[in-house]
Amino acid sequence: MKKLLFPVILFSSFIFAQAPAGYYDGTTGLTGYALKSKLHDIISAKNISWHYGDLTNYYNQTDLDVYYDHDASNTTLLLDMYSEIPTGPDAYEYTTANLIGSSSAEGLGWNREHMMPQSTFYSNYPMYSDLFYVVPTDARINQLRSNYPYGISMTTPSNVFYTFTNSSKIGKSAIPNYVYTGRVYEPIDEFKGDVARSLLYFAVRYEGKLGAFNFNNNSNPASDTNPLNGTEEKAFDDAYIAMLLQWHTQDPVSQREIDRNNAVYAIQKNRNPFIDHPQWVNAIWNQTPDNVAPQAPSDFNATQISTYFTTLSWLPSSSSDVIGYKIYQNGTLVASTKSTSISIDHLLPSTNYSFTVKAYDNGYLLSPDSNVISVNTLASDVYAKDLFISKYLEGTSDNKAIEITNRTGHPVNLSDYRLSIQFSSTNNYYFPAPYELEGIIQDNEAFVLLNPNANFSCYTNDEAKFVTAAPQMTYSGSQYLELRYKSATVDAIGIKSQSNFSVLGNVSLYRKASINQPTNSFNINEWDIHSSNYCEDLGTLSASPDIRFVENDTFKIYPNPVQDRIFVSGKTENIKIAQIIDWSGRSIITEKLPFKNKTNISVQNLQPGIYLLKLDDKTYKLIKK
Repeated sequence: MKKLLFPVILFSSFIFAQAPAGYYDGTTGLTGYALKSKLHDIISAKNISWHYGDLTNYYNQTDLDVYYDHDASNTTLLLDMYSEIPTGPDAYEYTTANLIGSSSAEGLGWNREHMMPQSTFYSNYPMYSDLFYVVPTDARINQLRSNYPYGISMTTPSNVFYTFTNSSKIGKSAIPNYVYTGRVYEPIDEFKGDVARSLLYFAVRYEGKLGAFNFNNNSNPASDTNPLNGTEEKAFDDAYIAMLLQWHTQDPVSQREIDRNNAVYAIQKNRNPFIDHPQWVNAIWNQTPDNVAPQAPSDFNATQISTYFTTLSWLPSSSSDVIGYKIYQNGTLVASTKSTSISIDHLLPSTNYSFTVKAYDNGYLLSPDSNVISVNTLASDVYAKDLFISKYLEGTSDNKAIEITNRTGHPVNLSDYRLSIQFSSTNNYYFPAPYELEGIIQDNEAFVLLNPNANFSCYTNDEAKFVTAAPQMTYSGSQYLELRYKSATVDAIGIKSQSNFSVLGNVSLYRKASINQPTNSFNINEWDIHSSNYCEDLGTLSASPDIRFVENDTFKIYPNPVQDRIFVSGKTENIKIAQIIDWSGRSIITEKLPFKNKTNISVQNLQPGIYLLKLDDKTYKLIKK
């Protein structure tokens, strides 16, 4: 059957129109890895991660075959890239009812295929259930593909191990210039572009986590099945990127991909940018790096030293092709950043550390070391040693929410944090794969994880930082939950391996304002207990107990939250001192006689978060957007 395609000439104007207005704001003029990072920020914000079990029904919206063999008005049959025969009738077809676990032959049923094998990301959420590369395919072919990469197969019969009904095959790799010589799965030409754009989406969506995924884990590269190369920017090995770019070019975006992109957006609230803007593939990856190492960054110093962290800053390298910086702690790589400052955390009190920084360019050449600095952490300070769970809501039905607060004194990169839950089955306790957090949380900021089917009267999906139906957000009040940093428990709700801890059911627990440190041992005395579905001030920091906010005062403070300037009206002429104070008690802004000749205080340079506005002896809560 003929495939329904829009002419290639229409791609630029037509495809852009598929994305909502403003969706790709900020990308104009960007190329290379700067464009890739901007796209990551766009498609990672405010999306919904569904449960793996939800995908089966969603395929009725995203993957019906209305393009080859069937009429769009009545088909319930799935489009399977592994078995579809574009030029004639398929050997077999499935509805979502034909889901099976395993199969001994083609045509017996389908299951969910991770185009990027789930072993890459240890089956963790949100990667585990991302509709853009988790697709319905024949169960037998899915099994045989295993975790082999997509690729170009040899054609000699002795090197082709399986040929399937639509002529896709598993054979020995013939990817040009690629060190891997093991088995690959080669899809038919009709879907090679679809595969390439799905894998490139993965590289953009999970930038910031790619270096921690399972890659190059074999001492023999010729047998290493994972084409990731450990970098956050390029993502894949050179030869593999070259193949994906070739597939992207030879099989342009189809109407089926456009429709699927829109359908997934309706469900997941993010998009594949390479379907909307195919030209961005070459704009990002078709670069020619030089072979000259960049200049070293200079004036490396510690701008803040605390008990559990230090903030480092430096002047940028003078080389124009620098894309990031690597930070070394006692000679070991501990972090990378695109910025010229970073907070290194999880340090020990009263301990000496040495740090250096190197620049790296788009060819991944490293500069020489910066100057070495020595940091002696403090014995104690006013900050929390780590993030902590500040609210736990276990309401009716799917009304589940977790709030996490940062009072560490510095911005925190969430990429190494996970939310884990313990389930039980016939008295056996186990932890399913965790839900991984991502992004940056500012100091004195709280964020919320919310079940997408929640129906709180005072909080919505749009307000939450993370919206997920992963197992971690399906608790019923009898499960133990914990916030982890890497594999270490940071903070806990409930008691491990105990399912009758009834205090967690049908309640909203709010951490007492006097508690500002996490603990890996749950203590109900640290929490205020409210009724089920109570969600007042969810996502907003609570005040410290020693601070009294003014109510029904003669001053009016507005706008609050504030963007640029905070205005104060009333009898302001007698105010002697105005201060903006963070939650550690540190004064950020101080003005004497602040309203002698004006009515506002500028907060343009204030970091987003929650602060105290003190006007002489009166204190107000101030939220900076």
